Amino acid sequence: MSTVNFSIPDAIKKAFNKTFEGENKSAVLARLMQQAIEERKRQKRRAAAFRLLTEGREKRPKLSDKKFRRLREEGRP
Repeated sequence: MSTVNFSIPDAIKKAFNKTFEGENKSAVLARLMQQAIEERKRQKRRAAAFRLLTEGREKRPKLSDKKFRRLREEGRP
């Protein structure tokens, strides 16, 4: 097990101690750090997926507004 030393604003420390009073603060911090790690991984996966979905956009055929509207309305009653 490692020891971590961070400086944080006093107001956050007081609010943290009050919110998690009576709990194992090391366990709480470890859980919060794990959640932050997982969230960052999700952000990176979303960004990569977005890049994959949009990278070919410029190569796709383009439709004029007029043609798009005509195709949309085709076959409608």
